[in-house]
Amino acid sequence: MAVPDLERQIGIEVYATNSEGIGGAIRAAVDDFVVEEVLVDGSKAKATPQTTAKPALGASEQQQQPFLLCVLVKRNWDTFIALKNLARALNIDTSRIQIAGIKDAKAQTAQYITINGVSAQEAAVVQLRDIELHPVGYFREPLCPFYLLGNNFQINITHITPPPAAVEEQTTKATQQIAKAGGIPNFYGHQRFGTTRAITHLVGKAMLQGSLEDAAMVFLAKPSPDEHPKSQQARTDLQESRDFQRALETFPLQLRFERAMLGHLAEAPTDFAGAFRRLPLKLRMMFVQAWQSYLFNRFLSARIRAGFSLCKAQAGDFAVNVERTGLPMTRTGKIVNAPDVDAVNSQIAAGKMRVALPLFGSRQKLSQGAMGTLEHEVLAEEGVDANDFFVPELPEVNSKGELRATVCPVADFSTGAVSADSEGDLRLPLEFRLLRGAYATVLLREIMKPQNLIAAGF
Repeated sequence: MAVPDLERQIGIEVYATNSEGIGGAIRAAVDDFVVEEVLVDGSKAKATPQTTAKPALGASEQQQQPFLLCVLVKRNWDTFIALKNLARALNIDTSRIQIAGIKDAKAQTAQYITINGVSAQEAAVVQLRDIELHPVGYFREPLCPFYLLGNNFQINITHITPPPAAVEEQTTKATQQIAKAGGIPNFYGHQRFGTTRAITHLVGKAMLQGSLEDAAMVFLAKPSPDEHPKSQQARTDLQESRDFQRALETFPLQLRFERAMLGHLAEAPTDFAGAFRRLPLKLRMMFVQAWQSYLFNRFLSARIRAGFSLCKAQAGDFAVNVERTGLPMTRTGKIVNAPDVDAVNSQIAAGKMRVALPLFGSRQKLSQGAMGTLEHEVLAEEGVDANDFFVPELPEVNSKGELRATVCPVADFSTGAVSADSEGDLRLPLEFRLLRGAYATVLLREIMKPQNLIAAGF
């Protein structure tokens, strides 16, 4: 089955399963997509927090540590914007708030955060629309991805039209093939790039090609037919006029990051580095990371298309060790030499290693053997060289690269009963857990096979 053009634009060029797909939509309502963060100690951030739960990471009730650990629950909020508003409500700089991972915007999400120098009493009185802040205790250091194990998902696929028996049959077929492969293909999902406007990786590409001006104009002025007409028009006008002051007056208020850059460029029209620095550091870094993610997706697509296994190594592949938690150790990779293939595959079968592909950067080498040939072909098509991964004007966004496992196991997968809504359309509830860095939409696309990603809620 052919994948949608929008997926090809982000490097996802194939399906890993051959089921027909059940269609339908996600995120018809905010409660249809619930994400709850899970930490390495097993603590889960609940969308409906439980005051009786054991404090995560051994956080203390006594204010003896500098960081306040909280559960942040948000509905339909971009993570960065939610943190910005939270910082404003606490009258602090956003740099004093740390997270372990970015969560979906079009969803109800619960995650842990730490806040430096704020008391539980101060946090408890924060009132923001569709944002809740629940203090947990005090912690010795800022939260970071090291503490994140993964995310638990509770998702309703709605507006399904095939008969219930067909829904169950196709869902079972897809999930059985995923289980046989050792998990879902570890593609970077749609929200990594933006679905209604998939340009994040293109901004990163322009940065790495040495033109911050081009990168800024892609971010600010490249319209998408799937965004709001007022946003399209504002971007088109800026593309034609390059008048940043006028754009600041016409860009919709909800385009907060664009307006932050425009505010700087209206005063300093050639200082594109300064304009990008008006954005949060994590967002600036995400542009280059998104370009790396696009290349990884193309590598993984090429591997699947070539018929190479995702859960068995061949000579020239990278393999990485796996922690007791199940997390791949992406900095421990090694090339699998021909004499070692059987031994490595025994370790993979035992869950102690995984096949990996390069997340290409200035210091990350490509695979060898047949997989290496495919990777070189992708880079040649994209005109990429390792020397490109350096942005002198924004050194904070530079990336050395690393490895990423080819598959992510799906834990605790279950489906509820197929039921009909008030309009007669079918609804299928799903629940599962993925390790950090994996995307629920990658599993959902294998089950649903959506051809119109926007209509399907991706």
